[in-house]
Amino acid sequence: MADRPFIPFPSSIRHYNQAKTLTLAGSKGLLMPLDAYEPTLFELDHGGPGRPWFPASAPDDTPVETWIPAESLAPAAPLLPDVSEPEVIRHFTRLSRRNFSIDSGFYPLGSCTMKYNPKICDAMAQLPGFADIHPESPAALVQGTLRVAYGLQEDLAQLTGMDRVTLNPCAGAHGELCGILMIRAYHEDRNDRRSIVLVPDSAHGTNPATAAMAGYQTVDLPSAEDGRVNLDELKRHLNSNVAALMLTNPNTLGLFEKDILEIARLVHEAGALLYYDGANLNAIAGIVRPGDMGFDVVHINLHKTFSTPHGGGGPGSGPVGVREHLAPYLPVPLIHKQDGRYVIINESPKSIGRLSTFFGNVGIYLRAYAYLRLHGLEGIRQNSVNAVLNARYLQQRLRDLIPPAKNGECMHEFVLTLKDHERFGRLNAMVLAKNLIDRGFHAPTVYFPLIVKEALMFEPTETESKRTLDAFADAVAEILREYQENPEKVLHAPYTTPVRKLDEVTAARQPDLVFPLPK
Repeated sequence: MADRPFIPFPSSIRHYNQAKTLTLAGSKGLLMPLDAYEPTLFELDHGGPGRPWFPASAPDDTPVETWIPAESLAPAAPLLPDVSEPEVIRHFTRLSRRNFSIDSGFYPLGSCTMKYNPKICDAMAQLPGFADIHPESPAALVQGTLRVAYGLQEDLAQLTGMDRVTLNPCAGAHGELCGILMIRAYHEDRNDRRSIVLVPDSAHGTNPATAAMAGYQTVDLPSAEDGRVNLDELKRHLNSNVAALMLTNPNTLGLFEKDILEIARLVHEAGALLYYDGANLNAIAGIVRPGDMGFDVVHINLHKTFSTPHGGGGPGSGPVGVREHLAPYLPVPLIHKQDGRYVIINESPKSIGRLSTFFGNVGIYLRAYAYLRLHGLEGIRQNSVNAVLNARYLQQRLRDLIPPAKNGECMHEFVLTLKDHERFGRLNAMVLAKNLIDRGFHAPTVYFPLIVKEALMFEPTETESKRTLDAFADAVAEILREYQENPEKVLHAPYTTPVRKLDEVTAARQPDLVFPLPK
């Protein structure tokens, strides 16, 4: 642990002028340590009138209206800090060094599939022939990109057991909305007005939110004791008013729904449709297909399973696959192949309409296409096998330290719980997470799924080595051992970050989110 004295982060940025201890480590020409407080650019402001970075291209007395119409000018100059180019570059470079990413360390976020993605996929998406085209280019001029898009649609249809795929949705939740809107259109087209969507109590939070956005009432489906779908509860809730059941398999607890064929039969007998949340596809891709389980529609997170730098709010891509009975409702534009050429279809009579301005996140599905070509079907299958193997290995390493939320072998992820207060005392999920940060690891997902108290959710993915998993398990064991020896030290972590442990209750109830601009 670092011996440097802690530099306190002010409770509010407006107290900065009084916090004289906030001196810059870089002011003496030294590299600012990663745990030092990084000022904002406004705090680095010299207080002068501002200095140009580049020589002016015209005499200083040339009116700006010479180049820009007066009606397009702002009434006043923008309020920008007076800092030099080197100061700006160093500021953002220092910030970048504090970003935790999959390129710098282990990222075991459960339910997020934060795996390393091959850099060759980035390189392929950045090729000028792809990256430099205009989205309004006519189809005749972008045959290469359309060929990739069409090929990816075909590949994803094969991998998921669907008949048709659209690449339009720009994120997983966007794909969910696409799928549920098609389900609604399907029922309405049959003059079958249904108002309920069933959602398991362990589902992702986006599932009920998506159904509500589409105008449905959501009903929680209580899980069975083993963490899987309770068939008796499903039968009790199914009726002629149910439009769909939203499900992911493996589920959010990392358990495979072994009764999935019976679930599909019951749902379809009630006239409802079965929706597959693709968040956990990384566990089964290339091994078993949602279509073969009986799902009618599936969204796929390309940014989880098929190579995208995932995290920080994006980028994302959530293609949706459907069985033939839902194909008429696919969003436009559609990409078809006709007489050896690729064409764009902008009108379809039963379509739910347009979901994105153009064709979705093209750069993301270019990466996914490269990823699929790189691995092939057997490589994708092996990735899934390795993801499950890694999760089961880490589960075995940790289960004697922290008990599992549910018994049974996991798939690609698993959930442990610190709810036994007699055993763990004040050591909760958040405290363990903060201590892992001090040891150079990103924390797992905490307090999710909501049905598990003090939940810790781990997903190591297929890209981590046994050495990394062992180091992570050893770090957890070390934290538990240290808690027994010096609980106060553990409870006040982290110690190596710019901002120490915060008063989270006050931060949530009295957020101070606005930086005061200089007067």
